[in-house]
Amino acid sequence: MPKPVIGLVGGIGSGKSFVAADFVRHGGYLIAADPLGHEALRQPHLRDRVVQRWGKKTLDASGKIDRRALGRIVFANPMELRALEAITYPYIEERVAQEIAKAESDPAIRFVVLDAAVMLEAGWADRCDHIAYIDVPREIRVERLMKHRGWTEAELARREANQMPLDEKRRHADAIIDNRGDGSDIGPQVERLLKQWKGPALAGEWSSCSP
Repeated sequence: MPKPVIGLVGGIGSGKSFVAADFVRHGGYLIAADPLGHEALRQPHLRDRVVQRWGKKTLDASGKIDRRALGRIVFANPMELRALEAITYPYIEERVAQEIAKAESDPAIRFVVLDAAVMLEAGWADRCDHIAYIDVPREIRVERLMKHRGWTEAELARREANQMPLDEKRRHADAIIDNRGDGSDIGPQVERLLKQWKGPALAGEWSSCSP
C-alpha cells in the first residue's frame, strides 16, 4: 500500500524545515526540494543549458554554477525565472519521484514529508495526500530572514512576488500549523494532525515516537 505523502507549504521564512523535522521525528521520511534544486544545477547537462542561456557570468572560479549570481538574474525578471524553472523542475520532479519510491521500499518509514517552497506552483501537490500550511505573520518572517539570511524586507517581497500568493497557498491546504512562537508547540500540532489523518500507515500513538 502506498505510504501517505504530507506536503508542507508556506511563506519564505515560515520555518517549513523546522516543522518538517518534527514530522521526521514521528517516523516520516523527508524530501526537501531545495537541496534537489542545488543538485540539479550540479548536473553537467543542466549546467550547460544555464550557461547557454545566461552566459559564463553564472559560473564561479571553479566552473560551477554560482547560485547567487544566477539568482540576481532570475529573481529580477519573471521571464528568466520561468526559464530556469523549465530547466530544473523536470529534474527535481524526477528526483522527488525516486525518493518517494525509496521511501516506499523501506518498512521503517511510515510516511513521506515533502518540503517544497514552490510545490503548488510546480504541480507537485498532486503527489501529496495531505497539505499543511505553515502560518507565520509577515513581520516575524522578515525578522527571521534578516537574522538568519541577512535579507531585507524588499528582498523578501521580490522573492515572494515570483510565488503564488500566500492566501491562495493557504486555501490549498488541508490544515494550518502555527509557527509564530519559539517552536515548543509544533510537536503537539504535528501529533494532532497525524492522528487526524491516520490511516494504515499513520495509525498509532504518536506521543510514543517523540524523543
